[in-house]
Amino acid sequence: MLAKRFSVRQYVEGIREGNRSVLSRGISLVESELESDRTLANELIQCLLPYTGKALRIGVSGIPGVGKSTFINSFGGLLIAKGHHPAVLTVDPSSSKTKGSILADKTRMETLSHHPNAYVRPSPAGPSLGGISAKTRETMLLCEAAGFDRILVETVGVGQSETAVKQMVDVFLLLLITGAGDELQGIKRGIMEWADIFVINKADGTNTAEADKMKQTLQTVLHLIHPTERGWEPAVKTCSSLNGKGMDDLLESLESLVFKLKENGHFEQTRITQQHQWLEDHIAFLLQKKFNEDKAVEKAKQSAMKDLNQEKSNPIRLAEDLVRLFFEK
Repeated sequence: MLAKRFSVRQYVEGIREGNRSVLSRGISLVESELESDRTLANELIQCLLPYTGKALRIGVSGIPGVGKSTFINSFGGLLIAKGHHPAVLTVDPSSSKTKGSILADKTRMETLSHHPNAYVRPSPAGPSLGGISAKTRETMLLCEAAGFDRILVETVGVGQSETAVKQMVDVFLLLLITGAGDELQGIKRGIMEWADIFVINKADGTNTAEADKMKQTLQTVLHLIHPTERGWEPAVKTCSSLNGKGMDDLLESLESLVFKLKENGHFEQTRITQQHQWLEDHIAFLLQKKFNEDKAVEKAKQSAMKDLNQEKSNPIRLAEDLVRLFFEK
């Protein structure tokens, strides 16, 4: 049986009161592709905007197996101990239909999943690029309006377009581990340049010495490739998600970085740039949606596909013809 649809006022009141059930339904609303839901979601976001923007937004990425979820569970626990209310947005790489392993992240975040001062929301990546969900920005705003002051965005993994998360967070943490072959070779230069803090995870037991050695190597590499125009040298930290060693030092480094960003004006300017990027991204989304829903274009596209299947046409020329048809109708 379908749940009764809330009014915008009911959503706003419930979210502002910190009602988890209403918050979850509000996020499901903004993730919906139904036209009626999209209209309601836009109204909801507009009403909640005055209560957003005060949380610190933290992106967390790293290669598969680096322990992102376990790290966030430990780091989030530290944030709670310091009096914060973290919300964690995890992105599942599986199909949006089957949900795949979407519950796995919550299982690895047992502390946060059950703590009254934290909130964990998994979302399917679907066709969205950049290691994030298509509605991650909107979800962050709803969580901020609900009173969460630290928003952690866990991305799918490291890839060429993974840096998309950088366009919506204030600080970007890149997790690394030793013993995974040539660790630095497997990481794209682009994401290395975007990262604000490098965190070598699983630095415990017999792996401690290797982690310290990797830290020294990475610091040397960063001197050569990392841009310095934002006014600081990126920090390299080691930590253990299992015993919490190094977590306090990492948090102190993060808070110091945020202080510097606000002091030199980069924090506010980054937020403005991100708003501009959100506008550009949504324009592109709406244009593509209209294009894909156009019946004349769809008919012409089917014909074009047949030509492509028989290798009779140039895909570039066909694309130009379809776009011209869309705008000249």
